[in-house]
Formats: sequence, C-alpha cells, structure tokens
Amino acid sequence: MLPLIIILVIAAILFFWVIGIYNSLVRLRNAVQNAWSQIDVQLKRRHDLIPNLVETAKGYMKHERETLENITKARNLAQNAESVGEHSQAEGELNQALSNFYVVVENYPDLKANTNFLQIQEELTSTENRIGFARQAYNDEAMHFNNKIEMFPSNIVAGIFRFTRQEYFEIEAPAEREVPKVSFS
Repeated sequence: MLPLIIILVIAAILFFWVIGIYNSLVRLRNAVQNAWSQIDVQLKRRHDLIPNLVETAKGYMKHERETLENITKARNLAQNAESVGEHSQAEGELNQALSNFYVVVENYPDLKANTNFLQIQEELTSTENRIGFARQAYNDEAMHFNNKIEMFPSNIVAGIFRFTRQEYFEIEAPAEREVPKVSFS
C-alpha cells in the first residue's frame, strides 16, 4: 500500500509540475502576442498617416512622381505583410522610401513650411518612436518566451505541446544599421 501511495504522490507532483510549466508557456506566448498587437496598432497608425503626407506633398512635388509612388507601393507591401519576418522586411523598405522622400523634400522649401505637412510629419515621427518602443517590448517578450521553450526542463513540456520559437522584429534595411554621419561644416 505504501509504494502505491508514493507512486501516486510522485505522479501528482509530476502532473502539477507539467501544468505549471504549460501555464507559464501559455502566459509567455500570450505576452508575445499582446506585444505584437501593440506594434500592429502603431504600424496601422503609421500606414494611415502616409497617404495624408503623400497627398500634401503632391501639390508641391509635381516632378517627383516616382518618389511618391515608391512610398505608396512600400506602404501597400507593409500593410499586406503577414509574418513578423515579412513585416520586418516590408517596414524596412517603407523606412527607406520615407528616407528618400525626406531627402527630396529638402528641395521644396514651401512644402517644408506647410503647416499641414509639418503636423503630419510630427505625427509620423511620434508614431515612429512608439513603434521603436513597441518593437523593443515585443522582442523582449519573444526572448523570454524563446528562452523558456529552450531551457531545461521546460523544453520538454514545450516540445510535447509543440510550442515554437517566436521571430524577432528586426531591422532588415542595411541603411538603418549604418551610423548616421554628422557634419558641422
């Protein structure tokens, strides 16, 4: 009788241990999904602001049709991205298109002075900052989750219940990795 009780106690401890690890994995996976939704909200805001920026610029930049089309095309690709990796790549391309746009804007002093353009540009800059913070929070949550599913002994439970690694939201555009050049001349 005593060996049976010991076996039942060990089985109960093992059962509750698996439940505890499983629940912590679910909690971490949900935190990653929540962090991603925060990025998604900011990306949607960014994507909604870009057409207003382009429309404001169209009147001033009649000879820059290709630049404006590139922004619109990059925005559409970013909106249709599905996985984290696709979003990372598409957002990198959109960042590059916006950077090119801002370089061209320098040639249009009237546009740079336009109140509506300045307001949209400020909102876009604010949104970019929020995206940066949300990206950091997402990557932190993804790292916690990935650590949990790879570390012993929780990796055993993660393998049994098919928990998979989460992708990081990384910078894909090589230009974004470069250190900005500052010149005071």
